[in-house]
Amino acid sequence: MFIMKKRGRIKFHKVKTWQLLVILVPLFFVDATLLRLDHIRMVELRSAVLAADENEDDEAIRSGLEELKSFVFSNMVINVVDDNGEQKVTFGTGPFYLEHQYNRDATKALQEAEQQIMDDSNPNGNIYALANEVCRAQAIANGWSWDNPNFINCMITEIQKYPAATDIQDKIIASLPSTELYRHNYAAPIWAPTLTGFMVLITMIVIVVIFIRILVWIFLRLSLLFI
Repeated sequence: MFIMKKRGRIKFHKVKTWQLLVILVPLFFVDATLLRLDHIRMVELRSAVLAADENEDDEAIRSGLEELKSFVFSNMVINVVDDNGEQKVTFGTGPFYLEHQYNRDATKALQEAEQQIMDDSNPNGNIYALANEVCRAQAIANGWSWDNPNFINCMITEIQKYPAATDIQDKIIASLPSTELYRHNYAAPIWAPTLTGFMVLITMIVIVVIFIRILVWIFLRLSLLFI
């Protein structure tokens, strides 16, 4: 056993630096391919979540998020995201939003708020009905659905115009869910014990060996100048 290990070390030392550089080429190709496959799988899982959101399938959203999170947390996922117009490389999904789920929940909250303000005791009359009359016309003109964010914002804006609506306005704003609850961003590890991870590790080891050999060669060359 000792002899076999010793022979293995001897053979490795006999590998030339230029040969290691040649080996790097297919290693880079394999690494890039595996990283791309992991990225594609992440995109597929994320797209499935967004499709479930669009189809209003909350159960599929929940299970899809769990599967996406599990995959990202256990794999090396490199992604390019847009950060205020600037492209940045990150490990993970990058931020994505469940817009349709938010709109559904916001609409539900708005409907509940409607029940609270359907009261003619307000000096301005039924504020919700007045706001709805204005926003409904805009919704028809612009083709907005009743769960469209523009319609929701229009309702809040119109209600804010009434001096006696401060309490009602606060209730409506407080009842609307926070958008942060519908924002997801799963971070991936820099290295993971997967096929991709081990291939990247091998590549890094080869690069380090080449770097050390080059440093040694430079050091020996400089040493000869002073002999």
